[in-house]
This record gives sequence, structure tokens and C-alpha cells, in this order.
Amino acid sequence: MESPGAELFLLIAAPFIGSFLGVVIERLPARRPLLIARSRCDHCGATLGVRDLVPLVSWVASRARCRHCGAALGWFFPLVELAALGIAVWAVLAVPAWLIWPTAGFGWTLLALAWIDQRSFLLPDALTLPLAPAGLLVVWLIGSVPVIDHVIGAIVGFLALTAVAHLYRAVRRRDGLGGGDAKLFAAIGAWVGWQGLPTVILYAAASGLLWVLARQALGRPAELTARLPFGPHLCLAGWLVWLYGPLLAG
Repeated sequence: MESPGAELFLLIAAPFIGSFLGVVIERLPARRPLLIARSRCDHCGATLGVRDLVPLVSWVASRARCRHCGAALGWFFPLVELAALGIAVWAVLAVPAWLIWPTAGFGWTLLALAWIDQRSFLLPDALTLPLAPAGLLVVWLIGSVPVIDHVIGAIVGFLALTAVAHLYRAVRRRDGLGGGDAKLFAAIGAWVGWQGLPTVILYAAASGLLWVLARQALGRPAELTARLPFGPHLCLAGWLVWLYGPLLAG
């Protein structure tokens, strides 16, 4: 029987990692330092101490208000911390114990990329580019599938969405997909292999369509010229295919 220590440590660490992801989501698009600058209240500028930064606990204990000025803190950090915890729980339930940390790391990176793209229409290279070699390393360590399939997945993923972006620009005379989408698809290809790429695109397209329909149902119809980030849907699709495999897997 495997020890539950790895799973327990992952679940305890997840909200703290989520808190750091919140910092990444806020600061990376603005090119602000991630590790040097101290956390401060956005309203009064007071430096936050350890008692203010315990994930979830500090937010609940302070009743979602800054203890210095009393301003409302908002839901952003608790939501990111809960999402990071949810990814950890999902990983524990879906993969063997020896694979939970790489899987959670993949999920946390996708979470940060999806959130940033949703807010800023940006997929930072600082997160996207390391994801591809990380995927190849994990696949190599697993050892049960040919690494070359995942190298091909990364190359095909990048070339496929780059070609689509150029074709869209030629037909519509404006940009449709950004270069970040192609890099993200390449990174996902490194994790799921070329065999998983069609399912990733299928899931991403379905997710995007459902998102548009949901917005319309809420009275927020999307115009044909409206900007809609594709990164969050690629991230969700890549996560699902990594956990459960492609639809037509043998």
C-alpha cells in the first residue's frame, strides 16, 4: 500500500502555490518583479505580513478586509488558491501517486496561463516556453511511451496553429490567433503527444463554443469582431487530454 504522504503534502502545499500563482497572474503581464517586491494592500499600500498572507485562512479571518485600512480585499486570491487546491485534488484522484506532482505542476501552469489570457489576452513566454521541455522530461521519466511522439507533438502543435493564424490573417486581413496560442499548443503537444492534438483542438473548440453560448444566454452576445481568448480553452483541453487521453486512443 502506498504511503499517503505525497498526496497529503501536495494538498497542503496547493493553496500556498495558488497564492504565488495569484502574484504571477497579477505581476507577470505588467512585468513587475515576482519575488523581490513585498506584497502590499492595493488600497492603502501597507506592507502585508505573514499573518495577512496565509492562503484562505487570512482572508476568512479578516472577513475579506485589509486589517490596516478596512478596504475590501476581493475574491481574486481566494479563488486562485481554491482553484490550485482543486487541481491538486483532481491530480490525486486521476493519476498514480508518483505522477501527482508533475501533473499538478502542469495544471497549475495551465491555470496561470488561462487566467492571464482571460484577463490580458497574453500568454507569457516565461510560462509557456518552459512547459514544453518539462513535458518531454516527464514523458521521458515515465518511460512507457516514445518521447519522439511528444517531440513531434510539440513541432506539429506549433506549426499547425501558426499556419491557421497566417491563413486567418490572409483571409480576414486581421489577426485571429496570437503567437502565444501556437506556443501553448506546442507545449501541450509535448505533454500529450501528436496523437492527443486532435482531441485537444476538439475539446478547445467545444469549450470556446460553450463559452460564447453562455455569454449569449447571460445577455452578453459576442460580435464577430470581438476578441475572445483561446488560451483558456486550450489549457482546459490540454489538461483533460493529459489526464484521460485522446478520444481515439488505442
